[in-house]
Amino acid sequence: METTEKLTIEEKIVKMLKTVYDPEIPVNVYDLGLIYNIDITDDAQVRVDMTLTAPNCPAADFIIEDIRIKLESVEGVKSVDINLVFEPEWNQDMMTEEAKLELGFL
Repeated sequence: METTEKLTIEEKIVKMLKTVYDPEIPVNVYDLGLIYNIDITDDAQVRVDMTLTAPNCPAADFIIEDIRIKLESVEGVKSVDINLVFEPEWNQDMMTEEAKLELGFL
């Protein structure tokens, strides 16, 4: 897979991640800063390293499954592996400016 093709798929993935919300927070998981890494292999397998706002998040299973279903629907993606990590620990500084504004932190 060429670099330009990977970039195109990554753009589609980011766009799709911006449609996934924590049910308790009115900001998408990407702008919240919960997505740490997106890796696309040459054979179109996607690995996402992500975290949650809290380790005991009651919506964790829902959020992870929503991400998996949506990313598997992206054209060009063959499979999705979501790796849940808690290092580094998420904090509000990881949010985009738009997310901070939406939540009243600016």
